[in-house]
Amino acid sequence: MPAIAENRRARFDYHIEERFEAGMVLAGWEVKAIRAGQVQLTDGYVLIRDGELYLIGCRINALRTASTHVQPEADRTKKLLMHKDEIRRLVGKVEQRGFTLVPLDLHYKGGRVKAEIALAKGKAQHDKRDSIKEREGRREVERALKQRQR
Repeated sequence: MPAIAENRRARFDYHIEERFEAGMVLAGWEVKAIRAGQVQLTDGYVLIRDGELYLIGCRINALRTASTHVQPEADRTKKLLMHKDEIRRLVGKVEQRGFTLVPLDLHYKGGRVKAEIALAKGKAQHDKRDSIKEREGRREVERALKQRQR
């Protein structure tokens, strides 16, 4: 499933433990803007309030043509839809074990916009350095292979 928007920063800042798919409550202008690619997840996070999940910090920039009669709010809090038992399980893990819920990407499924969220633990600074070293090592190997093929 191709991603509409991806939060690459989340994979760098957190150890991803478990992934979940959630539906989103969106306004019409938001759906049109998402289809046009006007969405950014970089600063997004998921908050649990009153037994419900909310996506905060997901920026959807309104299209001028799609929102003429509405006052669009780009940083509006969006409700995420999941089954009650899944939410209860997430609440337990977030409260007891110090996990965080972060959005990984937005994608289409059956014509609807879905959010992939992850149960994650924050990385320490040295873990981030290790990730950078790994990534740079892989790049060097790929470069060497490309030059060897020429």
